[in-house]
Amino acid sequence: MLYIMHRTQIYIDDDLWAILQARATQEHTSVSALIRTAARKNYSVDYAARAAAMQAFVGIRKDTSEFDDVDSYIRTLRNDRRSKRLRGE
Repeated sequence: MLYIMHRTQIYIDDDLWAILQARATQEHTSVSALIRTAARKNYSVDYAARAAAMQAFVGIRKDTSEFDDVDSYIRTLRNDRRSKRLRGE
């Protein structure tokens, strides 16, 4: 895969710089590569994992009895909130 790279400048304190330099030496890579890897790991979205999690979530409560009569369940929720709001809670 071809990446278009953008140059940026960041400020890193001495302690973090020493840690990154040591890790880059251990892994035979550059500080820039470490930062790119960390940013990708922490801020990129793994769409496949997200879709799998959402698919696993679909229908988990389908067998619960509280949804047998959806209209009355919703009315109960609305009335409960309304009565609390009217009482000033």
